[in-house]
Amino acid sequence: MITGDGLLNPAWSGAPVDGATADPAVLRALLDAEAALARAQNRPDLAGAIASAQAGDLGDLGHGGGNPVIPLVKALPEGAHDGATSQDVMDTALMLVAARARRLILADLAAAAGALEGLAREHRDTPMPGRTLTQHAVPTTFGLKAAGWRSLVLDAHERLGAVTLPAQLGGAGGTLATLSVPLMERFAREVGLAVPVLPWHVLRTPVADLAGALAFCCGALGKIAADVLVLSRTEIGEVTEGSGGGSSAMPHKSNPVHATLVAACARQAPALAAILYGSMAAEDERPAGAWHAEWEPLRTLLRLAGGAAFHTAATAGGLRVHPARMRENLSLTGGLIVAERVMGELSRQIGGKAARELLETASRDAARLRMPLRQAFELACANAEISVEIDVIHPGPHNEEEERPGDGHRLAPGSDREDGRPGPAHPGPEDEREERPETPASSIRSDSAKEGPVRVIRIDSRVFDPTGYSGAAGELVDRALDRRLKEIADVELPR
Repeated sequence: MITGDGLLNPAWSGAPVDGATADPAVLRALLDAEAALARAQNRPDLAGAIASAQAGDLGDLGHGGGNPVIPLVKALPEGAHDGATSQDVMDTALMLVAARARRLILADLAAAAGALEGLAREHRDTPMPGRTLTQHAVPTTFGLKAAGWRSLVLDAHERLGAVTLPAQLGGAGGTLATLSVPLMERFAREVGLAVPVLPWHVLRTPVADLAGALAFCCGALGKIAADVLVLSRTEIGEVTEGSGGGSSAMPHKSNPVHATLVAACARQAPALAAILYGSMAAEDERPAGAWHAEWEPLRTLLRLAGGAAFHTAATAGGLRVHPARMRENLSLTGGLIVAERVMGELSRQIGGKAARELLETASRDAARLRMPLRQAFELACANAEISVEIDVIHPGPHNEEEERPGDGHRLAPGSDREDGRPGPAHPGPEDEREERPETPASSIRSDSAKEGPVRVIRIDSRVFDPTGYSGAAGELVDRALDRRLKEIADVELPR
């Protein structure tokens, strides 16, 4: 028999945060807040009696007073709740629930970051298509993608860990009328939360800050899920989840369930955060409705962030990467994915404007005629009466191949570029790579047959290889992985 409310919430049901945010956990936090107040008032016997009290089901009983604290107090020993108001206990209890759930969320985020670090290191130089606006753009590496995912996880961890979760104690109108500032401080220490500067009955910064961090967490993890969902499509097939889910109708299916559930969390979180931000506009010294509107959205946000972190850790820990498929996909466009690289090399010989005109023509022809970019480029050059030589340009005796420090990619012979792109043919003594005026490709042609072409272009054939063109991806991976997990572990949490 299914109990609770997890049937329609598979994203967080069964995750560690589930039990930490369930009604029994909230009730436990309410009792912990009441017991901490008694200890702060130097009444240890009363605190013990409160801690062991059996409050029963408060959900239905809360209808009469609008919150569950009113019936709770009736079930507690005489003398409990002295000087406090319902919002003091309710706010403190929800901050306790948040603090306890946060520990679980941060643990899953740390696990995800560790798994992603391993993927980034293993696939630092694994080439794959980079995509912009759904289309192949330039080659990148899976290591760089995984390092970016890890960076988002660290951002989420740091933001969530940095949120201050204070106790609440202000009395009936927020003036500590029958209480005192020292008691407020002792109460915060007893309950294990931060000491507030002021009672915050209508100063809802702690709730808004927590909402923002939780929504950010869901959104950051949602980006990872979105990438995994795209890359695991049948027609792309560059990654798969280690333990895919089945289908009720199609026996062949292995669905990316973990990423799907994370994506669901990311889509729900912004609206819930908006409710909590809207509740900041609270009237008077204690509001009617604004405070009450916070409870369930806050709990649900904690659950969504916890579920997203749990399933992201599962995704990252079991992700299967398919480098061979990535290489296959790199060649889908027949070399168009390196058009930028070819244009860069060509610009050094005939100028940027002419190079762009020539490559745009070649790219259109390659797509239209379904021919490799190299062939289309040679055709475009022939039509423009430009002589082109494409071959492997070997290094001269004083120009050995240089290896770029830190990324393992070699500079092409004759190149003086730091991005690993091969340079043009070696210049002669009278041609010291002088600045060339930009000339339209249409004007780079001979005036008569006997004069021959105005320009000869020499291109290293390796510029057409998409597997050797990933810019500074390796260096960026190393840079990202320098951000160590200790930055996360150093976050101080309340008891």
